[in-house]
Amino acid sequence: MTITASSRTAVEIASQPDTWLRAKESLGLFADVLPRRGERVAVVGCGTSWFIALAYAELRERGGHGETDAFAASEFPHGRRYDRVLAISRSGTTTEVLDLLTRLKGVTPTGAITADAETPVMEVADGVAVLGFADEESVVQTRYATTVLALLRAHLEAEGALPAGVRPLDQAIDDARRALARDLDADVCAAEQFTFLGTGWSYGLALEAGLKMREAAGAWTEAYPAMEYRHGPISITGPGRVTWIFGPAPGGLADDVARVGGTLVAGSGDGSGGLDPLADLILAQRLAVRLAEARGYDPDRPRNLTRSVILETPHA
Repeated sequence: MTITASSRTAVEIASQPDTWLRAKESLGLFADVLPRRGERVAVVGCGTSWFIALAYAELRERGGHGETDAFAASEFPHGRRYDRVLAISRSGTTTEVLDLLTRLKGVTPTGAITADAETPVMEVADGVAVLGFADEESVVQTRYATTVLALLRAHLEAEGALPAGVRPLDQAIDDARRALARDLDADVCAAEQFTFLGTGWSYGLALEAGLKMREAAGAWTEAYPAMEYRHGPISITGPGRVTWIFGPAPGGLADDVARVGGTLVAGSGDGSGGLDPLADLILAQRLAVRLAEARGYDPDRPRNLTRSVILETPHA
């Protein structure tokens, strides 16, 4: 599969190695916004931003930087005490995020990561990191979300808190370039159903891959923790259906997929020569664009979606 400029989304996908590198180089500008070592932190977002929050929370806690939870902004547990709440919002206008930050004002220190400095999140968060260079024209998020995770990952790396087995960001950037140059198997492009799996921090990426495919292409996708796959979800696998795992595959999983006639896509990420899971997500993004165009959809403007969800009557 070759990337073309047929959609704005494809162009934005192709820019990710550059935006990840720029995030790393900008790290010093955002020190006051990002969590401090030892803080008990909640990370919140909606949709894609929530899945990125899940990935970061696992990375941060497993790396020993501090206890970290992730929530959809609408499900934040107000009865819990946190040293800091970090919100992720590309648009800076999402109702649930703004409501939460407003409610926490003066009670809990808050930070936000956004792509637009001219939005209400600038007023309700105590500190804001603006990644304007990663903003997107497409409704479907690709580079903004991965660039946020690249920034957070670079922060952990700089503080010596990158978990064992997770590659330095420079290696992930190299892998991203490999992912942009790699072709997808014809059987994958022709599949009717996709199950995405991950473990630890890559489970959030599996959820995001599934969402991208649904948003852009209206595809039938599911996502699960890798070890849960055999507890029911494998029943959907068969000929013409794909099981795609981010990171190392649990022992025996490849044999199980083969036994039921499915197609396995394994990016690895365990240091054995496969792609870093974040780079592997680029392949799933590319696949979403490929399927959308094949089905006559516009991947830049998916059905039933807008850039931001703004509710007429804010929820409490």
